[in-house]
Amino acid sequence: MTILIVEDNLKLAANLQRLLELEGHAVAVAHDGEEGLRRALAERFDCIVLDLNLPKLDGLAVCRSLRAGDDPAPVPILMLTARGSKRDVVFGLDTGADDYLPKPFDIDELLARVRTLMRRATPERSATLQSGDVVVDANSHEVRKGGSLVSLAPREYDLLEHLLRNKGVVQDRLTLLEQVWGESEDLLFSQTVDVHISYLRRKLGKSLVTTVPGKGYLIRS
Repeated sequence: MTILIVEDNLKLAANLQRLLELEGHAVAVAHDGEEGLRRALAERFDCIVLDLNLPKLDGLAVCRSLRAGDDPAPVPILMLTARGSKRDVVFGLDTGADDYLPKPFDIDELLARVRTLMRRATPERSATLQSGDVVVDANSHEVRKGGSLVSLAPREYDLLEHLLRNKGVVQDRLTLLEQVWGESEDLLFSQTVDVHISYLRRKLGKSLVTTVPGKGYLIRS
């Protein structure tokens, strides 16, 4: 899962980032409300841990902006604050936060609440994925084209499943490296993604994966 921490206390933010990464999550950090809102709108996160008292734009304003309009961001938000009164809790939840944790807090409780929010927000994953005559069984990891079994290397399969689960959404190289390879810096300037896309096209058909120039790749809906 990918988590955004918006917290201006540098030490607390670093500690939360380290602990959540130890839990196996990819973690991004913003230290003020404006940066947090910009990243939350521009990137995909599975959960946001949002401090209430932030410079430039406070947590309530960030939360309100994410929930505003006809298409509010569905990402679950855990709000942190030194204010612990019932009125503050109600106000934060009414603004759009999904949960509220007063400071100081027990780190195990924070981790448990993050797990609960993400579990609640994660839709049931389909076991069968399909595009045209390409069918993937996500339980057995079997891939078939026109009914015939196709052998894929583990990373090729992971890339195919990720693209199918995000069908219709362009995936840039950085996103693919983070979501499929689990890292970005060492491979960022390599041709790893492009090479594996070419392998999928060779085995499953050239039309399966579409290149969007300057942006990335997608499997069309």
